[in-house]
Amino acid sequence: MHISGQCHCGAISFTALVDPSKVIACHCTDCQVFSGAPYRAVLPTRSEDVRWTGTPQQYIKVAASGNRHTQAFCAQCGTQLYASDPDSPTVLNLRLGCVSERAQLPPVVHIWGQSALPWVPVPAGAPFHTQGLNSALMGARPSISAEPGRD
Repeated sequence: MHISGQCHCGAISFTALVDPSKVIACHCTDCQVFSGAPYRAVLPTRSEDVRWTGTPQQYIKVAASGNRHTQAFCAQCGTQLYASDPDSPTVLNLRLGCVSERAQLPPVVHIWGQSALPWVPVPAGAPFHTQGLNSALMGARPSISAEPGRD
């Protein structure tokens, strides 16, 4: 799927070829703090499949595990754009909030359930891992149904 996106002020824009089946909702506390929301949706994409106009500012975040991650954002408006490995940025975790087609890209898996806020529902049937993608699945959580107001 071809997508496009930009930061809030328009100083940085991009186009990319992505796989819609790879969208992830991350509920870790770092994503909660960085996004200012209960979780952050990301779309892992090969860096060679993304074309940029403008240059993002970068911040190197060190996780509790000691792993380092580049956080790229617009220096003018602060829009979060992507995260990557600082030493080998072959995959960019595009931030879904700055993608124009975000309504067409629902998360297919949820991660870091152990730090998820208890009032955040997860779609019925969506895998919900305790930590990363290779961790155990969470037990039952509140789910959202296709019909508003019904469980």
